[in-house]
Amino acid sequence: MKTLVKKDEGFTLVELMVVVAIIGLLSAVAIPNFKKYQARSKIAEAKLQLSALYTAETSFFSDYNMYAMCLRYMGFDPSAERLNRYYGIGMTNTTAINAAAWAAAQNSGMLGTAVGTGCGTAAQAVTIDAGTTDATWFPAGKGVGGSILNTVALANANAAGAASNIGDQSTAAQMIFTANAVGYISADGLAAGTESGLTINQAKLLNTLVNGY
Repeated sequence: MKTLVKKDEGFTLVELMVVVAIIGLLSAVAIPNFKKYQARSKIAEAKLQLSALYTAETSFFSDYNMYAMCLRYMGFDPSAERLNRYYGIGMTNTTAINAAAWAAAQNSGMLGTAVGTGCGTAAQAVTIDAGTTDATWFPAGKGVGGSILNTVALANANAAGAASNIGDQSTAAQMIFTANAVGYISADGLAAGTESGLTINQAKLLNTLVNGY
């Protein structure tokens, strides 16, 4: 009677090494692309916030025939979701506003003659999200590792940070504003000038200055 001997089955060492090599190759290609995809998804946050800021500015302009920097007074206030935001949003440069336009806005009912009340002063000092009525810039609460875009100085280290400008309101051609969003969304964008930076202006032109990843 013939006895059948069952052979042990399994993978050879060469086969295992080939599989490991293939997995390593796929990982080398997929992981960087996945990280870039994650970073790009975060940029949507900045675009959403800048669009809301634009709406606040245009509504303010329709009431007072000028642009200004007192964002909280205008109704733009993203401070409640600070811990969920990667971007510092707002205007980071002090820019004087035409005094005649300012006086006309006050005559039309614009509140405030001093920083901290209503729309501040024509000198328009930069105030961050610190509870002031006329806050002009709102810091981020999230970032990459321990790096968070939470100061005006950090925002201004990026090309986008220096773009904030409220133009002289004396002529139609100079009735302009530029707001910015700057944030850390990737480990590749933590050095000065490499952070993600976007701007929006009175023409609703949304510009990505630095990708940040």
